[in-house]
Amino acid sequence: MSELPQDTSLPKVYSPQQVEDKWYDFWETNHLFRARVNPAKNPYTIVIPPPNITGVLHMGHILNNTLQDAFIRYHRMMGDESCWIPGTDHAGIATQHVVERSLAKEGKTRHDLGREKFIERVWEWRKQYGGVIIRQLRKLGASCDWDRERFTMDDSLSAAVREVFVRLYEEGLIYRGKYIVNWCPKDHTAISDDEVNFFEQKGKLYYIKYPLLSEETSAPTGKYLTVATTRPETMLGDVAVAVNPKDERYAHLIGKHALLPLTDREIPVIADDFVDPAFGTGMVKVTPAHDPNDFMIGQRHDLLQINIFDISAKLNENVPRKYRGMDRYDARRQVLEDLEKDGLLVKADEHIHNVGRCYRCDTVIEPYLSDQWFVRMKPLAAPALQVVTDGTIRFYPDRWTKVYQHWMENIRDWCISRQLWWGHRIPVWFCLGDGIRPGCAEPIVRRTAPDRCPTCGGTKLRQDDDVLDTWFSSWLWPFSVHDWPRDKELGTADDLRYFFPTTTLVTAPDIIFFWVARMIMASLKFGPSFTGSNDPARNIPFHDVYFTSLVRDDKGRKMSKSLGNSPEPLDLIEEFGADAVRFTILYLAPLGQDILYSREKNELGRNFANKIWNAGRFLLMNRDQIGEAARPAGDSGCNLDHLDLADRWILSRLHSTSAGVFDGLKDYEINKISKSVYDFFWHDYCDWYLEMVKSRLYGSEPDAVKQAVITRALDIYDAALRLLHPMMPFITEELWQHLRTRTAPDSIMHAQLLRVDPSLVAPDVEREMVFVQNVIDSLRTLRSEMSIPPSREIAVQMRISHGHSAESIRRYEGYLQRLARVTSLVFLADAHRPKLSAGAVVDGEELFVPLEGVIDLDVERTRLRKEIDRVAAMLEGVRRKLNNDSFVEKAPKDVVDREREKLEAFTHTMEKLEKNLEMLQS
Repeated sequence: MSELPQDTSLPKVYSPQQVEDKWYDFWETNHLFRARVNPAKNPYTIVIPPPNITGVLHMGHILNNTLQDAFIRYHRMMGDESCWIPGTDHAGIATQHVVERSLAKEGKTRHDLGREKFIERVWEWRKQYGGVIIRQLRKLGASCDWDRERFTMDDSLSAAVREVFVRLYEEGLIYRGKYIVNWCPKDHTAISDDEVNFFEQKGKLYYIKYPLLSEETSAPTGKYLTVATTRPETMLGDVAVAVNPKDERYAHLIGKHALLPLTDREIPVIADDFVDPAFGTGMVKVTPAHDPNDFMIGQRHDLLQINIFDISAKLNENVPRKYRGMDRYDARRQVLEDLEKDGLLVKADEHIHNVGRCYRCDTVIEPYLSDQWFVRMKPLAAPALQVVTDGTIRFYPDRWTKVYQHWMENIRDWCISRQLWWGHRIPVWFCLGDGIRPGCAEPIVRRTAPDRCPTCGGTKLRQDDDVLDTWFSSWLWPFSVHDWPRDKELGTADDLRYFFPTTTLVTAPDIIFFWVARMIMASLKFGPSFTGSNDPARNIPFHDVYFTSLVRDDKGRKMSKSLGNSPEPLDLIEEFGADAVRFTILYLAPLGQDILYSREKNELGRNFANKIWNAGRFLLMNRDQIGEAARPAGDSGCNLDHLDLADRWILSRLHSTSAGVFDGLKDYEINKISKSVYDFFWHDYCDWYLEMVKSRLYGSEPDAVKQAVITRALDIYDAALRLLHPMMPFITEELWQHLRTRTAPDSIMHAQLLRVDPSLVAPDVEREMVFVQNVIDSLRTLRSEMSIPPSREIAVQMRISHGHSAESIRRYEGYLQRLARVTSLVFLADAHRPKLSAGAVVDGEELFVPLEGVIDLDVERTRLRKEIDRVAAMLEGVRRKLNNDSFVEKAPKDVVDREREKLEAFTHTMEKLEKNLEMLQS
């Protein structure tokens, strides 16, 4: 057990660097993040969206993981058994890329090493670099149960992948087939539909003539069929021309043949309902191997499938010799040139169309015919849709439910095979025969490598070369982290049944289909095998999904390295401290709305840290001088002796704020929670309450009263630190440890949150105090505007229209005297305004400060006239600019906006100055 740090006094200035590493080491050394199976407590579980092992912390991670940590810490302090399970994803494509780039620097490729040696190289890379982001999460203060850290290629998680593949295959939900897939020519692998990003792109719609052939002689008739296409290079793989059967223009052509230009092949004219008569000429070329719609037409008409590309999207041996080896775009140019030379290119119209790009490398995807493994999704999707639409799983914000529903209702089979070496190798083997007999046709699907073919007994077997899509391991994450299906063998069965289903998932909405939907499907499918229940509510992977906002820069642009607008999180932590970065991002993150973020905004969090630090120093210095009163029993008790109006108000505000925190947590409104705690700590407690208690601490009251006052102030400060701790864990731990004598492993993270006492919540007192505060603020404003020196005392006259307002002022008159330096307070009976007075209106009540004898009126009038002249000149300059159409039209928008802001500010200032001068003229 680690001892508590021995610092006994608070330095004058808060230094995050001296605090954060110290307390994180203390928490981790004392296993304060560890969660255990505890039937006496409610479990609260989060599984981290596993970052790629190639990843480093970015602002999206800062938001996502700060949210998770805040939820975990709040529930830990609410008495739940809080378990935050960390881990990383093997990230097949991304990791293989990184290691291949490393090899390239040595002048090698993965093929030089061979598969086995290359995999060893990747594991070495992972050991050296794969934990960077996990170490960075510690700098952020993430309170994960690090003893439970998982990697998607750990042995037990790999066993889960194989188990699920085999079960789904045996149920007919996994199949192998030759289908059109999304092929990345750069990564040399298929990717799923959800991994393709579509963008509108300007292109051309090319109109090409295909010579119509004679039915008798197969010779050209001199007539032509004109088709329209955006991809003329793929015509080399055409096997038909299609028209709509209802299109009367072309009914007479159905069954005839055309000559495919640039080749010697004849192709038929067929009829298919898919053809849109309004697109182009109403005739389309059919290329089943390179277009998903054409593939389906080919299936319906039993057409040939001619693949004209290799894995790098270069033209292969199935095209005329002159085009072989050409890149697809070079081939396009050559085909168009040849068509034009032959008089077969009619025209090329401008055309906007969607182009799919690989989500990893941004390469244009090639629809490609190949043998791949697929999961049949519709049987899995139906129950997964039901648990969201019926509210068993709740989305925050709810609008994502409609997005989820649309996708699930239109789901397509999932291509799960990837042509990579790094990843979970597909657990399928093929029999190669024995040299005399051919191999068996049926694939061998096993959890472990078979010794021989179960059909013929042959021992020559070859495992499928492909690996599984990275998401195939990630969709099992909520239960595979507890070692299913080896949980009983590894002694984690109790953990699986206690911590599953998880409570909350915090994730970005852009992976709602990649990951969220698939986890729901997998958990509902396999959950009954370990929960022993068929109740969907028991088998869902999580109860609530919190979709994070998108972090943009202060101009609304998405953050990216290319724009140079994405700050490095570790640099921000070094400059401002982790607490400041955490609090700022939460403060700026309303549920469901994008965040406008900039480096400078972290000053909000840093200033807040300094504010509560200085409040702590004030309290501790006075405690050491005055001493403390006895406290009631219990860790969260508060001294209630010698209460005055300010005490009743701050206690009501504390308990109201605490109630708001609990309510906010129910709806995941962490942004509202941050603002509520900030307002209480900064404004209510520091700006008002501490100022109010100073007169009691430094006045003539008995020592017992002063001790009660400082003790209560410390108790309220303690409770406020607890409310703040999940958002700012380091500074709150440092300050909390100084409030009382502690012994290791005491920590604020296991201290109980304040229990709301309804008897202490007094809305009437809070409203009354707001009125009094507004009166004091108005008096301070009048002092400032009329240049009344801070040391000069003032008399105040008030004209009150509501009796309760007068009662409030009488009750709090002492605070007016101390905080606004008011010597006398008079209530006016008549309707006349006092002469030569400054005035203000607060909640409908009028207040006046007579100025004669308080300031030199002639000097003040002269000053006001000069200031009016100065502001008038600036106002005129701004008006001239904004009345200049050339300036408004040509100047950058932010410059024009600044001038408009100046106009508004100068106008408001002028109005106030003229009003103040009028007061002094009366």
